Amino acid sequence: MKKNNLVYSTDQGRLCPDCEQPVDQCQCQNSTIIGDGNVKISLETKGRKGKGVSLISGLAMTPDELKTLGKKLKAQCGTGGAVKDGHIEIQGDHRQKLKDLLEKDGIKSKFSGGQP
Repeated sequence: MKKNNLVYSTDQGRLCPDCEQPVDQCQCQNSTIIGDGNVKISLETKGRKGKGVSLISGLAMTPDELKTLGKKLKAQCGTGGAVKDGHIEIQGDHRQKLKDLLEKDGIKSKFSGGQP
């Protein structure tokens, strides 16, 4: 018995191999969890012309949950930032404030790369 593994259709374009829906309408991509749950907060300046960003990595969340949390943290810190590659970047050194906000939400975290 052979399963139909259609990956491209001229009608719909590229298809998801799991749910066989068009990639932009895929139901299974939003349910994948990114991160291992080992949440680390660090300050990164490399490749940013000396400007520091607080980087939160290892959050065990879906991409949609990550975007929502990123937006909330940016608003709480009163600064800009981005959600990239499963990480949340907050402009400036807000490591202690981010740790406090995450603990308030019930997310355990630790500092990486030195204390603030």
